[in-house]
Amino acid sequence: MTTRDPGRSNNRGRRPGAPDTRAEILASARALFATRGFSSTSVRSIAAAAGVDPSLVHHYFGTKDDLFVAALELPVDPRVALQPVMEGGLEGAGERLLRVFLSVWDDETARLSLLGLVRGVFEPSGRQLLRDGLIGVVLGPIGPALGVDEPQRRVSLVASQVIGLVMLRYVLEVEPLASMDGEVLVATYAPTLQRYLADPLP
Repeated sequence: MTTRDPGRSNNRGRRPGAPDTRAEILASARALFATRGFSSTSVRSIAAAAGVDPSLVHHYFGTKDDLFVAALELPVDPRVALQPVMEGGLEGAGERLLRVFLSVWDDETARLSLLGLVRGVFEPSGRQLLRDGLIGVVLGPIGPALGVDEPQRRVSLVASQVIGLVMLRYVLEVEPLASMDGEVLVATYAPTLQRYLADPLP
């Protein structure tokens, strides 16, 4: 009769979940999303890079969308934050959208994480993450949810305003925009966002 060494395992193949497995999956996902983009990265390829079974990716993160949001390391889940924008219908959507962005960015704790993401736009890998994240996962679903025509075109126009505001107010801190009252910003920007969402496009 042979005695089995408790320190050895007969299991072969991918390793099971371990305390650091979640972190390794997240690191692999972030690297692949940054180099390949969201649409070209599969859960299976992320699992292979992390050396785990694909079922573990789903176990820790759920869907690929959920994993992507986790990889962005955002302080809030944008899909949850923007749900009222989509549920409220087309009328007033521009104002609701802007108020959500301002409420998140004006929170000093949240802003630190967001600044790191936005500053990454100056690096090729960060640019891919920000583009796929902002347009694909964060703003992308808004157009179809509101039932607008040409949703991709409209959302990209909205994104141009939102990104410009973020860069000038929070990253570059250009005055007087940086210290402008939130209600003044809403009164200034919301009509433009609403026009991009609802008015006929040229």
